[in-house]
Amino acid sequence: MKLTYDPRYNIAYIRLAEKSAEVETLQISDELNIDIAPDGHVYGIELLNANEQLRAEDGGLLVVQNDAKGEKTEIPLAAA
Repeated sequence: MKLTYDPRYNIAYIRLAEKSAEVETLQISDELNIDIAPDGHVYGIELLNANEQLRAEDGGLLVVQNDAKGEKTEIPLAAA
């Protein structure tokens, strides 16, 4: 899995797998798109208005949380 963020457009992309087939982009809402293959395999999730969607309750931007270890990593995402 890889998370990328483009502050110029405030878009984040969560890549779950490398695209090995033609994908269809499903628009779930105004701020969420999902790339899916014909066999149902999900390749990625695109978050529009990403800094709002990724914002943690304490105001930081939560990127990864490991519940087993009780660890979390936060990275501030600033718009350009």
